[in-house]
Amino acid sequence: MTAHRNFKQRVRARAAKTGESYTSALRHFRPTPTGEDMPEPFRIAVAQSTVHEDPTNSQLLRESGAEVRRLMREAAAAGARLVHFCEGAICFPSKRVMSSLGPDEIGPSDWTKADWPVLQDELDQITKLAQQLGIWTVIPSVHQLPGERPHNSMYVVSDKGQVVARYDERALSTTKVTWMYTPGAEAVTFDVDGLRFGLALGLDVLFPELFTEYDRLGADTVLVSYASTSGRNEHIGVQARGTAANNTCWISLAVTANPETGLVAGVTSPKGEWLAQAPEDGRPSIAVTDLQPSEWSQVGRTFRQRTRERIGS
Repeated sequence: MTAHRNFKQRVRARAAKTGESYTSALRHFRPTPTGEDMPEPFRIAVAQSTVHEDPTNSQLLRESGAEVRRLMREAAAAGARLVHFCEGAICFPSKRVMSSLGPDEIGPSDWTKADWPVLQDELDQITKLAQQLGIWTVIPSVHQLPGERPHNSMYVVSDKGQVVARYDERALSTTKVTWMYTPGAEAVTFDVDGLRFGLALGLDVLFPELFTEYDRLGADTVLVSYASTSGRNEHIGVQARGTAANNTCWISLAVTANPETGLVAGVTSPKGEWLAQAPEDGRPSIAVTDLQPSEWSQVGRTFRQRTRERIGS
C-alpha cells in the first residue's frame, strides 16, 4: 500500500505542477516489472433511474429523491468513489406540463408552477447523504435563475457534501431552447483522486466537438447524463461508444430506467467497449466498474494534439 500511495503522490505532484490530468502526468512514470507502481483503480457507479415529468407534483419529486438516495447507498456499499445519475433523475419537466398555454398547446414554460421548495429539499438531502456516505455524486437537476428561464444542469457534489461544480446543458433541443431553458456556455471539469472528469447533458452527446473540447482539457472520463421517455434510442449508446474510442477516454452513460428505449446505463473503456452495464430489463439500478489509469490513453491524446497542431484544427 505504501508503494501505491507514494507512486500516486508523485503523479499528483507532477499534475499539480504542470496542470495536466492524472493520466497525462502518468505517462512520465513507468511501472516496475512487478507492477507495484501501478496506481490504484477508481471505482465508479452509473445509475439508470425512474424519470418523472411533472415538477408540480411534490409526491413524485419525493419518490424520485428517495430512489436516488437508495441507489447512492447501493453505490457506496459496492465501494464506488463516485456515483453518476441520469438527466431528470429527480424530474425531467415535460414541455406540456410546463407550457403556459398547455397542455394541448406548447408555449413558453411557466416555471412558477414547479414545486421549487420540494425540489431544493430533495437536493439538500442528496448532498447531506453524499457527505454521510463519503461518495462523490453527480446529480442533474433544473437550476433556477432569477428573472430568467432556468438551466438544465448537472450538480457535482463532493464526498464532503459540498456542491463544487455545476454544468449547464449547451446543445439544447429546439423545444428546450425555444420554450424551456437558458443554454449553458462552457465546458466544466473537476478532479477526483487525480482523475479529471468532464460533464455532458442531454443532446450534448450528439455533438463530437464538445468531447473534442474535453479531450483538449485533459478529461480522462466524461459523464454523460441522458433522459429518454419514449421511442427507441439505441443510437445514443452507439454514440457514447464511438466518442470514447475517438477520444480514448472513459464514457459513463447514465440513462432513464425504461426498457422501451433500448438504452441501459453503462461505462465504456477508452477503446469504446462496455466495461459494465445495468440490467437490460430497465429496472432502477447501478452498474459498477473500476477505471484503471494507463499510459495507453495518453498516447492517443498526445497523437491527436500533435496532429491537430500540424493540420491547424
